This record gives sequence, structure tokens and C-alpha cells, in this order.
Amino acid sequence: MRLNKIFASMLLVGASLSGKGWAETFQPFEVTDIQVKGLQRVALGAALLNIPIKVGDTVDEMRLQQAIKSLYSSTNFEHIEVSRDGSVLVVTVKERPTISIVTFEGNKDIKDEQLQESLDGSGVKTGESLDRTMLSGIEKSLQDFYYGVGKYGAKVEAQVINLPRNRVELKFKFTEGLAAEIRQINVVGNTVFSDAELIGMLELKDYVAWWDLFGERRYQKQKLQADLETIKTFYHNRGYIRFEVTSTQVAMTPDRKGLYITINVNEGEQYKVKEVNLTGDLMGREEVMEKILPIKVGDTYNGADVTFTEEMYGKYLGRFGYAYPEVKTYPEIDDETKEVALNVNIKPGKRVYVRSINFTGNQVTKDEVMRRELRQMEGAWLNSAQVEQSKARLNRLGYFETVDTQTVQVPGTDDLVDVDFTVKEQPSGSFNAGVGYGTESGLSLQFGVQQSNFLGTGNQAGINLNTNKYSKNVNINYTDPYFTKDGVSLGGSIYWNEFDAQEANLERYKNSSYGVALNSGFPINEYNRINGGIGYRHNSISEISAYEQALRFYNIYRDANDPNADLSFDNFELTLGWYRSTLNRGTFPTDGSSQRLSGKMTVPGSDLQYFKTDFDTSFYWPINRSHSFVLLTKARLGYGNGYGQFNDNDQILPFWENYYSGGSSSLRGFKSNSVGPRSFYLYRGSEPCSPDPSGDTCTLPGDPNRVTVSGGRSIGGNAIATASVEMIVPTPFLDEAYTNSVRTSFFVDAGNVWDTEFDYDAYRFLPAEQFDKLSDYSDPGRIRASAGMSVQWLSPMGPMVFSLAWPIKKYEDDDTEIFSFNIGKTF
Repeated sequence: MRLNKIFASMLLVGASLSGKGWAETFQPFEVTDIQVKGLQRVALGAALLNIPIKVGDTVDEMRLQQAIKSLYSSTNFEHIEVSRDGSVLVVTVKERPTISIVTFEGNKDIKDEQLQESLDGSGVKTGESLDRTMLSGIEKSLQDFYYGVGKYGAKVEAQVINLPRNRVELKFKFTEGLAAEIRQINVVGNTVFSDAELIGMLELKDYVAWWDLFGERRYQKQKLQADLETIKTFYHNRGYIRFEVTSTQVAMTPDRKGLYITINVNEGEQYKVKEVNLTGDLMGREEVMEKILPIKVGDTYNGADVTFTEEMYGKYLGRFGYAYPEVKTYPEIDDETKEVALNVNIKPGKRVYVRSINFTGNQVTKDEVMRRELRQMEGAWLNSAQVEQSKARLNRLGYFETVDTQTVQVPGTDDLVDVDFTVKEQPSGSFNAGVGYGTESGLSLQFGVQQSNFLGTGNQAGINLNTNKYSKNVNINYTDPYFTKDGVSLGGSIYWNEFDAQEANLERYKNSSYGVALNSGFPINEYNRINGGIGYRHNSISEISAYEQALRFYNIYRDANDPNADLSFDNFELTLGWYRSTLNRGTFPTDGSSQRLSGKMTVPGSDLQYFKTDFDTSFYWPINRSHSFVLLTKARLGYGNGYGQFNDNDQILPFWENYYSGGSSSLRGFKSNSVGPRSFYLYRGSEPCSPDPSGDTCTLPGDPNRVTVSGGRSIGGNAIATASVEMIVPTPFLDEAYTNSVRTSFFVDAGNVWDTEFDYDAYRFLPAEQFDKLSDYSDPGRIRASAGMSVQWLSPMGPMVFSLAWPIKKYEDDDTEIFSFNIGKTF
């Protein structure tokens, strides 16, 4: 473009020499003064600097031509004339207009921002002078872009609108037209694989089913090139190393609205691997490298295996500080035997050491919090495995939406690098200023603050002041995950709670509790951790509904002297747990697994003696390399019971410690806490009764055949088993930039809650039809299941969960909940 400008200025030179005193043959003269006329924006001094003539110089025609070329090359002027007034050199210029505004009209396929970015690279932007000679080239390049996406009727016109004070508005008018559709794609020369098989793998399509809302038959030149590489890779990965695309034709219909694409191929023959030779500097590790070689003699040649081998050896060398190894495979093809000898040449290069590790993007999180997660150390040789492990540990913190690493060579050295970690922070806590809504549960409100990266220290802190229709609680907690430099954690919590079970869709009772707890954790290795704790808890139980399952507990612990008094318990609790995680991220993971085994028991001598054990596991299986499709499997098992005796009665699990299921955290599609056993009452006439200790009659007088069973609400149980399978998919209509903060999935949930200790057989004295009502409560095969869709969004207020679920296996007495929406709940 620069040469074009100079050439144009040379053409103008002949028309720029004019004025008083010019003879047919130019006569040199001595310059006594230089005058520049027509300047507006350009300073006189700046113009004189571009004139290679000074007062006192003798000028001839050649020097004037040079002066004119120099002025044009400054890009400030669009017309220049030189004249002579006696011995005064007069230069009359017309400045290029200044671009006051750039506008676009009619563009739909290209955004304004993209267009402006392209123009900026050409120097066409607001505040700059306009070079009219560039406009035709810009028009053509923009038009070529439209041709590349199949819009052959597109036109681009640049309009210059004059404004006062030598300013212009530069307007680009687009007539995009319709994109030419692909009428047919043909593959010629293939015999091994069918047309349908090859065309089916292409991104370009000549047919789109009516139900495919996102499919299109639009032609794009870039997509065609990518599709040709796809076909080539497909053949190379199946042994056809001589395969080639011999030619490609794109023919347009006369109306310029349709295209026919023909791909001519030469498949060649299928080749097998004759031998694999490792050459170059193997650093004395030949035995290990040969053992990990994935390609075996006699295998069908596979281009993907060759690429994988090169990458694998590169990563292997990277573990020993060789950051820039060269691993190249040179095939020797024997066309007679149809075999390939693969020569893998390895050049480790120089061992590289880490000078410094730098962090950017962490506005809240302190460097020391990130640095303690690193496994790559400064001053040590660069270990690619340790860098990846460091990245994974940072991701698992849950503080960052993305974590990227880059190795930058230190200028002037060949053995030093800096490792740069670039992070994008995300909300690491939540305001439980939540709104929950369900088709059955209605509206509920919550408030609280929980921060897992308190003031950027990596410590966990929370103050929750929550209240809703069934619960009021205050909880203050704090945990330092690095109480010691070895990663031993220490934390504690103080809490108070009032719970009204009847308002939570459960059978009626009230529980007022307060307590304090201390906990600590010990890392075993990179993936495993042991946690333990001790605590004190006080419970006051009142207004217990007289259903049969509660009476079993109440009759053990009630005060015989004051049977109507509230129950009060003081317990000391021990907790112990094991946690393992190989997840690639702390929030919205896409690969890896996690397992948690936890146990809680009250100390012998406490008012209540019981234990609970829980096991949770989840596995993330990425379907594709980009991890946009992921299969998630989850399961939970739990069991609790009492131990020891109290007043000659076996201790049992307190009913407020029961397991519950249903709702957004477990079996979606069922109302919160509604899955599992329900309470039941016995009535003789209008009065409630209960079996006497002998278990064969009802304590109230009257006809036992008149005893009836009345069902109640959910009461939970001492055992739980749930499982879930989810397919995580890209969120429709959402930009890829939000992948790490919004997740969409389709799921199937199944499970149930049981009471394994309650003796339903003690009620066989009931009439048969009444006893049959109880049989479902003790049936271990009573499994619920649901299916649906869930959308989760990590908002600044905390996690938001939208669920739409349909029960696919339910029972007559189940409470269902099709739609649910929650803010401030963790998942």
C-alpha cells in the first residue's frame, strides 16, 4: 500500500509544477524564502520538515519533484502544487480531511466492532486523516469476506460525506444479499468408505432435517478447508497414508443462489506399521520410552497415534525440565509391501529452570494463597507435570472461573523461563439472600453470607442469619485451610437453630438447638485428606405429634414423672471423614471424580448414643475433547442407628437426625423432604391408641376390628440410597465465554429413604385391610425416579438453580414438584 501511495504521488508531480515564472524549460534558482499555503491542521514547522529544501539552496526540477514526493509521503496532503514568485518558493497544499466519524449501514453478518477493528489495522479510524486511495482496497477486502461465507451478491460501498472544517463522515453501506445454499456435495474417487459416511462427518451440509433448528446449508470457504482436513485425518487414522484430496470444485448456479461442491480424492492402499525406531538423544531412558510407546509393530498405521506419541514424549521430557523438546516422526513408506517404518527422532534440547512464577488477574485473592497450591517451585527445573498439577489445584479451589498457564523464555537466556498464571476470579461465596420457589412449596426467603475466600486469604468464613417459614438459625464459622504450612486445617463454628418440622412438609415437632464445634484436616497426598472434629450440641424437642414412629422414641426417653414435659438432650459428638478429589475444577468440574466418606457419633455417656455414616461419590466423564459434553454419575449412601441401652431399651437414632430426600439437592421432581416413610396414627373410634408392650392388642378398650390407620406426613428414615445420571451439554443461545459460570444438564434421579428399624410386624393385630396400608412403608423396593433438565448459574449472589423435572416412578401418596428455582443454595 505504501508503494502505491508513492507511485501515485509521482504521477501527480508533473501536474503539480505551476505558477508565475515557470519557463517551458525549467530554470534553476536560489530560494530566498519558502511559503506554504493551505495549512489548517498541520503545523507549518511539520510541513517544512517534509520539504528537503532550505532557504539559500539552489533548486532544480529534480529537487522540486523530490520535495513534492516527500510531502505526499507524509500522508497529510491529498493535493500539492509548487509555484515560484520571483525567488520565493510557494507550496500550496490541500490537506487530507480528518475522519470525524465512521458509520456502518446494512451489515448483519459482521458486527460493527469487528469492522472497526479491521479498519483500525488499516489506519482508518476517527481522528486520523482520510487516504481516499485506500477505500477501493477496503471495499474489495470486505466484499471478499462476504464471498467467503457464500454471499456472492454482496456489495460494499464506501461513502465520504463532507463536513465543516475539512472533516468527513466515512460511511460504509452494505448490501449483503442472501447466502448461497449448498445444493449438493459429491465425493469422487472413494471406494473404501461411502459418500454418506464421508459427507456425514463434514461441517458443511447439503441437507438439514426439518427438526434441526440450528442446522444450515450455508457455504463458508473456511469450513470447506476444515472439512478437507477432516477427511484427510479420517483416512490417515485408518492406515491410508497415501490418501490425498486431488482437487475441489465449487460451482455456482446461474442465479448465484446455489452451490455444488465436488471433492476428488485418491484413497490409496491401507498400510501397516513395519517397525518403530526411537532415534536422537534418549538420555539413557530408552527402556522406559520403549515401554510407553503406544504404537506396536503390525498395527494399522494411525496418524492420530503418531501425533499422540509425539505429544506424549514431549510431555515426558517436560517432566525433567526439557521445556522445548523437538519430537518428530519421519515415516519410510514401502509401497510394495504396504508397510511404514516410523522413525521417531527425539531432541530434548536444553534443560530449563524456572526463574520466577507470576500471577495476574487475582484482584482479591492474595498471591500467597495461590502460591501455596503450587507444586512447581522457583529455582527448580521446569516440570510440565507439576505445572499442570499446580493448575489443577488452583482450579479446585473454586475461586477462579478460569486458570491459564504460559511458559515465557527469559530474554537473553536459553535455560531460564518464567511461568505465568493468569486467572479470572469468580464469586467464591454467596449471599444466601435467596428466593426459593416450587410448584408445591411456594415462596421462601433466606439471608446469609458465606465466603470461602475471606478477604482474599483463602480462609473460609460465614455469618448466616437465616429465617423462613420453618427455620431460624444463626451460624458463625471460620476455617483456616493452611493453619500450618503443611496444609493442616483448623476451624470452628458456633450455632443456634429453631426448627418447625410441620412447616417444612414434615410431621410436627419443634427442635431448638445450640452448640459449638472444632474441626481439623490433614492432607495425606495430592488427592486424599482426613478430617476430624469434636463438638457439643444441646437439643430441646417439643410439640411432638403422637404418630407411631415418634412414640417409639418418646416412650424411651420421656420423664415418667412428667410425661408431657419437653425432651432435652446434651450430646458430645465426634466426627471423622475421608475426602478424595481428582476433579479438574472446584466449581462446574468437567473431569475427574470425588469421594467422601464421613461418620458422626455421640460420645458414650451422652444423653443420646447414636452414629451416622455417609458415602458420596461422583464421576465426571468428558465425552469430547473440549469437555462441552460431559457424563456425570453420582451416588449417595447413608445409614444411622443407636448403640447401647437406656433404661433397658435399645437406643435408636433420634428422629430429627433422620435422612430426607426430595427437592433440588437429591430427587428432583419430588417435593422437598417428601420422599420416604410417612407417619401413621392408630384410631379406635375417634381416639388415638397404640399397641401395648405385648404387641398384640390396642391399649384402648373396644372392638379391635374398629382400629383404623391414618397416614401423615414424611418423617424420613435411618437409611438412604440415591443415584443420578446427568448429561451436561452446552447451554443453548449462550456465548462460550459463560461456559464456566452457567451449566445445563439433562438428568435421571432415583432413590429412596427407609426406616430399617421400625417393627411394622408389631401391628399385625390390625384388620388385614388396615395392616396392608402399612406394608408400603416397610417395602425396600419402593424406589422413586424422575427425569428432567437443570440450569445452574454462578451469579454474584451465589448459585442459582432452575430445575424442571417429571416423576417417572412415583406412588399414590408422593408429593411432586415439577418446577423449582433457588438462589443461594450450594450444589
